[in-house]
Amino acid sequence: MIHTENLSKKFNDHLAVDRLTLEIPEGEVFGFLGPNGAGKTTTVRMLTSLIAPTSGRATVFGYEVGRDDQNIRRNVGILTETPGLYDRLSAHHNLMIFANLYEVPDPTGQVKKYLRLLGLWERRADAASTFSKGMRQKLAIARALLHEPRVLFLDEPTSGLDPEAARLVRDFIAELKEQGRTIFICTHNLDEADRLCDRVAVFNTHLRVVDTPRGLRQQLFGRQVVFHLGEEAAKWQTAVASHPAIKHSEAHENKLVVTLEDPETHNPELIRLLVSQGAPIRFVGELRRTLEDVYLQLVR
Repeated sequence: MIHTENLSKKFNDHLAVDRLTLEIPEGEVFGFLGPNGAGKTTTVRMLTSLIAPTSGRATVFGYEVGRDDQNIRRNVGILTETPGLYDRLSAHHNLMIFANLYEVPDPTGQVKKYLRLLGLWERRADAASTFSKGMRQKLAIARALLHEPRVLFLDEPTSGLDPEAARLVRDFIAELKEQGRTIFICTHNLDEADRLCDRVAVFNTHLRVVDTPRGLRQQLFGRQVVFHLGEEAAKWQTAVASHPAIKHSEAHENKLVVTLEDPETHNPELIRLLVSQGAPIRFVGELRRTLEDVYLQLVR
């Protein structure tokens, strides 16, 4: 669906995107993570044929950036971080303008469909200037979807929204995911990316790593099991450190943390070993690393 090969963009002497190579299949929700100034928005602008790459190539559902730009623009939807709306026009009028620009076969019906889906139908006659930021964001999402694009690019879709509005937008993205849409999300909200994305990329001018959120956690940290003990854990660390299944062990007060490839297989063995040594085990649990832990480790 989306393919890039050594895609690069340079502004004067500043290299914004450096030899990006990606393969994103149809129907995937792909998260593009990185700090401010990493080149995420520049990448989206190239993939939607809004700016031309300096070098390299990219295709979006078979259309080549720089050669088939009109076809790409017809088949993608884009939500920018700060979407511009016609503030003095009604929500309905805003969408009708873009439905006609996209030559939507039934513009009135399509506008009605998305105003209802996003809970804006009762406010359809109100000027966009009277909308809250969350409502404006939903109106911009409706505008991006009017022509039923095959791929949707979302740049910080919940940035600056209050928790309720952010949740509404996330729920709608989840609905689009269930419909099989290909969605490319640039976000700083790592919990959001963890919940919504099939795979994520960590990017800072050049690509650092691509994997599923779970795969990244296991790559960097492995699977870590915590044995909560009734005494100082350091006393029992030596007893388990020599076990062949353990890659690494740490003792923190009454917690013994061990890194394993397959806890389901080896946890019973370790419990028996500790009990045989007289360790007072209170309970055992797996340490859950977040995508934020992964991200911070990589960008450092």
